[in-house]
Amino acid sequence: ASAMRAAPPGVAKGATIIAMNADGSARMLRKGTNDYTCMPDNPETPGPDPMCMDKNAMEWAQAWMSHKPPPAGKMGVMYMLSGGTDASNTDPYATKPDASNHWIKTGPHIMVVGADAAFYDAYPKGADPDTSAPYVMWAGTPYQHLMAPVK
Repeated sequence: ASAMRAAPPGVAKGATIIAMNADGSARMLRKGTNDYTCMPDNPETPGPDPMCMDKNAMEWAQAWMSHKPPPAGKMGVMYMLSGGTDASNTDPYATKPDASNHWIKTGPHIMVVGADAAFYDAYPKGADPDTSAPYVMWAGTPYQHLMAPVK
């Protein structure tokens, strides 16, 4: 149920549902019928963070989690309609706030990942963004992506 709240009902209904194991591997909870994969909230993070992503976004997320370059030319969409947990806006691997990593709080949003660099140039890339409007998270890294709030 947590994983399915991440995306619009029509997407979540047919999505594969996985849960991440402590070692970083995934455990399938339900095989889906579309190209989306949803994950439930991570209880170890401070806020709600269930997410649902299309196939390209899943490849992007796997690259990020593995510290590998994201796939080129594969734009994807991720949903976090239950909101997002607190995170650094500048460091893709920060685990807690510090004086230099620009920790932010996000509400319900969608993300566009894997787009050409020029796509992101149309949006603010500041370290301390207005999270009520679209902005680029992790600007200047291989993992930069558009954060677009949903109300």
